[in-house]
Amino acid sequence: MVLRSIERRLETLVEGVFARAFRSGLRPVELGRRLLRELDDGRSVGVSGRTVVPNAFSILLGPQDAEGFESVSASLVRELSDLVREHARQEGYHFMGPVKVNLVTEEGRRPGTFAVIGQFLEAGLGAGAGSLVLPGGQRVVLAEVVTTVGRLPDCGVQLVDASVSRVHAEVRARGDGFVVVDLGSTNGTRVNGVRVGERALADGDELQFGTVPVRFSAS
Repeated sequence: MVLRSIERRLETLVEGVFARAFRSGLRPVELGRRLLRELDDGRSVGVSGRTVVPNAFSILLGPQDAEGFESVSASLVRELSDLVREHARQEGYHFMGPVKVNLVTEEGRRPGTFAVIGQFLEAGLGAGAGSLVLPGGQRVVLAEVVTTVGRLPDCGVQLVDASVSRVHAEVRARGDGFVVVDLGSTNGTRVNGVRVGERALADGDELQFGTVPVRFSAS
C-alpha cells in the first residue's frame, strides 16, 4: 500500500505542469523501486539487535537523464526520500542518520540506465536519526546538540504562536535516540495527547507545544 501511494505521487511529477519538463526516458517510479531494493538488500543487524538499513543514497544518472530531471529535481528527491522513510517505517527498519537522496551525474553513462548506491552514514556523535516535521511540512533534522523549541527567534525551532512559551521545550539526544523536555512552559508539552515533563520519543510520535502540533520522525 505504501509503495502504491508513493508511486502515484511520483507519477504526478510527469503530469500536468511537469510534463513538458521531462525529457528523460526514465520514470520516477523506476528510481523509487530500485531505491527500495537497495534498502532491502542492504539490511543488517545492529549491535542492539535492530535491523538497520542504508540512509544515504546516490542515484547515478547519465548526463541526458540528469538534464531531463533537472527542473523537478527538488520535488523528485523529496518524494524519493519520503518513499524510503515510509518503507522503513512499514518494515520496522532503523536508520543510523537522516535519510539523504542525491541525484548524481555520471559522465559516460548511457541514457535510460542508472545505478543506486546506498551507504550507512551516522547522524553525528552517536545520536541516531531524528527530525521534527512542522505543521507546514518543513523538516528540521535533529543533531547531537540540544534543539530548543519556542517563540523566540533564536530558538532552533521557532513556533510563532501565542500558546507557545518564549523558550518552551528542548529536544535532546540521548543514547541512540531523542527525548523531549518541557521547560516549565505555560501551556505544556504533550506527546500523543499526554502532558509530559520529559519523554523518550518514538518514530511517529505526535508532539504538541501549546496548541501547535509537531511530528517526530526517526529519519
